[in-house]
Amino acid sequence: MTRRTFLEAALLAPPPIVDTHIHLFDTARAQGVPWPDKGNATLFQPALPPRLRRMATPHGVTGAIAIECSPWLDDNQWLLDTAATDPFLLGVVGNLEPGQPAFRAQLEKFRRNPLWLGIRYGNLWGRDLSAAVRRPEFIVDLKALAQAGLVLDTANPNAKLLGGVLEVAARVPELRIVVDHLGGMEPNAQWRELAQHRQIYVKGSALLGRAERLDVLFELFGPDRLIYGSDWPNSDQLGTYAQVFTLVRNYFAAKGPAVSERFFWKNAAAVYRWKTK
Repeated sequence: MTRRTFLEAALLAPPPIVDTHIHLFDTARAQGVPWPDKGNATLFQPALPPRLRRMATPHGVTGAIAIECSPWLDDNQWLLDTAATDPFLLGVVGNLEPGQPAFRAQLEKFRRNPLWLGIRYGNLWGRDLSAAVRRPEFIVDLKALAQAGLVLDTANPNAKLLGGVLEVAARVPELRIVVDHLGGMEPNAQWRELAQHRQIYVKGSALLGRAERLDVLFELFGPDRLIYGSDWPNSDQLGTYAQVFTLVRNYFAAKGPAVSERFFWKNAAAVYRWKTK
């Protein structure tokens, strides 16, 4: 291939699409998994990179970020090891507990891996962000997370959780924050408060059957702080991957290629800052 042919091919290639919210787990492991429940016929099957590729690549998705779905400490390493087997996985967001004595040592261990992009903390696994922010040691550890250049994801949104997110944003303004599944709740005044903090990004997820909320999200967060996340395979309980993707693809296609590229990968690169493998 000549240089001219290579450049022409690059210009013709479609832009990348990054799915910033997928979950990986192996229900066949001897130790089992903490989620999903065995009684969930839709979800209780292995969710691993080859299956993800079959769902996502037909829609032009070129990479994904795996978000924790387990409170078990050892599953942070399992997630990193699994992501390392496939270049389709750009990074992982793990599960550690800021404010606990072991947090700094755990953070130092995992941050050495270039696939480690941050942690998720919210109202999952019996935790309460709105209460945790009142503890000085929690805030100190979030500052350490920010100093390491890592991200805080939060889920699942309700008024109480968003109050905690706003408190974190005010007290640790240097920390990049991603609010997962904001479209899954009814818009309220907190949405406008969140939008005032430029370090807060929002995932365009949990929108099947709620497409009208995209207008509110776009009005508040604009073209620079919305990012694509499918929530696969959890989203299978509401519809197919194709339905999830098509909803946002059509919405952003109408806003033009520059805005669409920001939503599908440029904003994600700005907040997660994954490393090229």
